[in-house]
Amino acid sequence: MTHMHITAWALGLILFIIALTLYKKGNQKNAAIVHMILRMVYLFIIITGGLLTWSYFHGYEMPMFGEVIVKAIAGGWIVVMMELILIGTKRGKTNTADWIQFWIALVIVIVLGFFRLPMGYLFLQ
Repeated sequence: MTHMHITAWALGLILFIIALTLYKKGNQKNAAIVHMILRMVYLFIIITGGLLTWSYFHGYEMPMFGEVIVKAIAGGWIVVMMELILIGTKRGKTNTADWIQFWIALVIVIVLGFFRLPMGYLFLQ
């Protein structure tokens, strides 16, 4: 499940960068298509993340619950920020606050997901 979630996130970030680039270049039609595909990938990210969170609750002890909940909230926060950044870019608005929130949430998710929680990168080796 962890690998599917990481694959979904990688695909989501790639599509996010492509849609962002297309919106900035003014190619609205192609950007809208990529944006819609990205929205479908969001669903896959949320489903696999929910299943991972569920497996944490059933397989690990109490001290991990707080970190799992923070990671789940930060993951949802990233999805929201990606959407807000794309909508803001589409409308031609500057969205510095959204970018700052995106990077903060991304750091939280990467640190917790890969290095802190038991199903992360350090524990998969």
